[in-house]
Amino acid sequence: MENKKVIIVGSSRSDGNTSKIADKISNQINADIIDLKDYSISYYDYESKNIEDDFLCLIKSILEKYDTIIFATPVYWYAMSGIMKVFFDRFSDLIRTEKEIGRKFRGKEMFVISNSDDDKLDYDFHLPFRLSANYLGMKYLGEQHFSYQTIKDQEHINSILS
Repeated sequence: MENKKVIIVGSSRSDGNTSKIADKISNQINADIIDLKDYSISYYDYESKNIEDDFLCLIKSILEKYDTIIFATPVYWYAMSGIMKVFFDRFSDLIRTEKEIGRKFRGKEMFVISNSDDDKLDYDFHLPFRLSANYLGMKYLGEQHFSYQTIKDQEHINSILS
């Protein structure tokens, strides 16, 4: 059975470095790409007034089609991008009101791609991803950080998920 992969890009720029990295990697590992900017996903709401946005439909589609979920985000102020954070915050819907959907993350795989101007990234940056994978019952495959310089290094990109 083929392991289907998707790269979920969460960046303020659809044509920025994060998207360029995602495009190169998707070609290397045969992964689809989802750009969160193409969806209307509102902030987490305890009263679930946002139930009509694109989040649940998108999550259902991801869970139905893919085994490996790769999150790609630039580093904004030492953390994941705002659009990615909103997406992750909405996982709360999957543990409060949509538990059956949330349980479908069990056994899926997660990988994280990050990029910034810096060559190195603090270990704690990936903590929300690692802990979320653990909480959801996913296998955390690891992370890869790219600086502006390493984006141009095709060999470095070829090593992702190999």
